Amino acid sequence: MGASDSSMTLLEFNSLIASALERAELREVWITAETADVSRRNHCYLELIEKDDEGHTVARARAAIWANLFYMLDARFTAATGQPFGSGMKVMVKVSVNYHPQYGLSLIIRDINPEFTIGDKLRRRREIIERLTAEGIIEMNRRLPLPEVIQRIAVISSETAAGYGDFMHQLENNTAGIRFVCRCFPAPMQGDTAPAGIIRSLEQIAAEEENWDAVVIIRGGGASDDLSCFEDYDLAANIAQFPLPIVIGIGHERDVTLLDYVAAMRVKTPTAAAEWLIERAESVLAEVNSLGVRILTLLKDTVHASVNQLDRCSAELPLLARGALMASDRHLETIALSLPATGKASVERAMLRLDSSREMLRMLTDNILTAGHERLDSIKQLVDAYSPSSVLKRGYSYTTRDNKIVTSSKQLTPGDVITTHLASGKIKSVVK
Repeated sequence: MGASDSSMTLLEFNSLIASALERAELREVWITAETADVSRRNHCYLELIEKDDEGHTVARARAAIWANLFYMLDARFTAATGQPFGSGMKVMVKVSVNYHPQYGLSLIIRDINPEFTIGDKLRRRREIIERLTAEGIIEMNRRLPLPEVIQRIAVISSETAAGYGDFMHQLENNTAGIRFVCRCFPAPMQGDTAPAGIIRSLEQIAAEEENWDAVVIIRGGGASDDLSCFEDYDLAANIAQFPLPIVIGIGHERDVTLLDYVAAMRVKTPTAAAEWLIERAESVLAEVNSLGVRILTLLKDTVHASVNQLDRCSAELPLLARGALMASDRHLETIALSLPATGKASVERAMLRLDSSREMLRMLTDNILTAGHERLDSIKQLVDAYSPSSVLKRGYSYTTRDNKIVTSSKQLTPGDVITTHLASGKIKSVVK
């Protein structure tokens, strides 16, 4: 019989393997391992791994906990350990081998022993946090005041990482047109060399501290094992004591590292870090724009009120003078009519009163006109001080497009021709 006569299909061969495993004593066996890449969907899917003393993975197996059992086991595990079942935990689990001819080998977890848990990663993190707390440095960076606007940003990342590219794209294309000054201080973001590399970048930034508002450390998501480099005491201590605020944006939303406990700000992803910086800058920009609008409105109202007051005064002054003259004329006519009946004495007394009245009328008219001129001069000075030309002479300017005043950058589009009006001359510009 030839080789072709004795061959079997892959499905037949895999079925033989499944039958052999069913006959073996591999049902409900307690094993110890570390969890990785725990995914909570309807069921719980994860990987069980084992590492040697140097941290290298020497064994790996896919595993699952079916939904009807997972919620009960997770609740019991959380109550016993104080944390939900997740990645990076050292666990003791009861498993059965499951081999599917199509999907291959996996382990089905039947039970979890909570007494065994808190894996090496979380235990080490807890010990480091306790050490940083005892040394009194864990809160130092978190207590630093954040600048109102963070525009000069020192970024620690891998220059070729997708997370860094997403971060820069988000900043450079913000809809408000806010300009951020960024510089990447490259460092490895996974593996044993990452902590020392990040510390070297922090030292470079500290040497030019006055050039930066804050530091952003970013890395995109990945397997849980890839983030173990951030569980390092020396790195956490450097960040905790750094003189500038540090923003951490590492991994996915579900990922938490030791650095999140010591940095001034923690966001869930590199893109979220960029969004947080933009929102902070937009909030301040909105306040500045609002203040500018209020100042302009107040100036316009003041000028308008002054012009109205000047118009009223200009209209009232001639009427007052004419009224005074007409009253004097009527008084003179009355005196003249009474002269024949009063005799010479009355005429003399009337003449004296007339002379006195004329002098008083002259003084009254002069005083009225003088007061009117003084008031008019004062109003004119006030109007001149708040006139647009005076405002321009004090160093201000205003911009127009098509002879219409521009009050917001949102009114402009690239290619528009705008005119900047100064105290002396005009400047035409093209919006880029």
